[in-house]
Amino acid sequence: MGKNEFLTPKAIANRIKAKGLQKLRWYCQMCQKQCRDENGFKCHCMSESHQRQMQIFGQNSNRIVEGYSEEFENTFLEHMKRSHRFSRIAATVVYNEYISDRHHIHMNSTKWLTLTEFVKYLGRTGKCKVEETPKGWFITYIDRDSETLFKERMKNKRIKSDMAEEEKQEKEIQKQIEKAEQLTQPSSSGSDQPLQAELPRELKVEDGVKIGFSLGSSAKPVTKEKGEGPKILFDEVEDAKREERKPGGSLKRKENGNGRSTLDELMREDERKREKINRKDYWLHEGIVVKVMSKALADKGYYKQKGVVRRVIDKYVGEIEMLESKHVLRVDQAELETVIPQVGGLVKIVNGAYRGSTARLLGVDTDHFCAKVQIEKGPYDGRVLKAVEYEDLCKLAQ
Repeated sequence: MGKNEFLTPKAIANRIKAKGLQKLRWYCQMCQKQCRDENGFKCHCMSESHQRQMQIFGQNSNRIVEGYSEEFENTFLEHMKRSHRFSRIAATVVYNEYISDRHHIHMNSTKWLTLTEFVKYLGRTGKCKVEETPKGWFITYIDRDSETLFKERMKNKRIKSDMAEEEKQEKEIQKQIEKAEQLTQPSSSGSDQPLQAELPRELKVEDGVKIGFSLGSSAKPVTKEKGEGPKILFDEVEDAKREERKPGGSLKRKENGNGRSTLDELMREDERKREKINRKDYWLHEGIVVKVMSKALADKGYYKQKGVVRRVIDKYVGEIEMLESKHVLRVDQAELETVIPQVGGLVKIVNGAYRGSTARLLGVDTDHFCAKVQIEKGPYDGRVLKAVEYEDLCKLAQ
């Protein structure tokens, strides 16, 4: 039987010694070989196979280190997700459990020199909640799946709340319009006399034929009672509610002392209220095209490059899929910029009174840094906005 056969005492002794974990500094990740002492590691470094591996490493060292770092991070987080998904636990405990597998990716082959640096990295990127205590660093795994579902529910709840608020405002405006219409109607000779059941209105047609129609079918007198509104039906076109007839058949808008109609004043007041409610300090939306303005990413080639927001995290951070490289980045909104498309393109109103509406770009005013748009999708479909700031608009991804 040979000296190094499988069942020789020497071979059995070597396997027993190599069974447990060895020192990290005597492990070669490129060759995936663990040495038991310094002399063995030195001999391994002088071997021909190790020299070949080091030549491969020298050709693209950054890419290999990044690959080991990514694999180490993914396996570490996967272990956290399986074993300590909802627990707050010491980082050293998790690390000791992770390295119990002899074939794990060793930390000396990654870009992190110490466990503390790796833990701080997890905290900065939002993958774990990190706490420093007198007993060391403690980490808590952030379950992104559950968080996504929770955020989706909160988003739907906010949308319903905003729609209810808009309906409430519309009803309030309609009440004010009805009240203004009542006040502008000519008073009758006697306050207790009932109004006529039908008030004919005539429009002159080119051939001389007159067409009459009436608004309202109730013969009851108009009385002001608490809790009861007027019994008048209005058309969808709001301007028609503030018009009266000239003797020649043309229409004339009733104006106040400042030259503005009461309806215009109500619409401006409504827009000011919506602006106050919908103006937020965060503006990221899914599906918009943004430009990366982070100089820290200039080395990676992402500076002033465009991408599509695929997901919004905690309102202020977006997952950006770059248009050219298709890489996915997580960038804070402070390092992003809105993109204005060509005239005729679709945009998303990301902030302000009409936040969340989809519109079409009609024109650009470069002197005042604003644009003219027409809303196409939303509760204000068809409305034209003459001056919307660049920061409140962003191009929609096709």
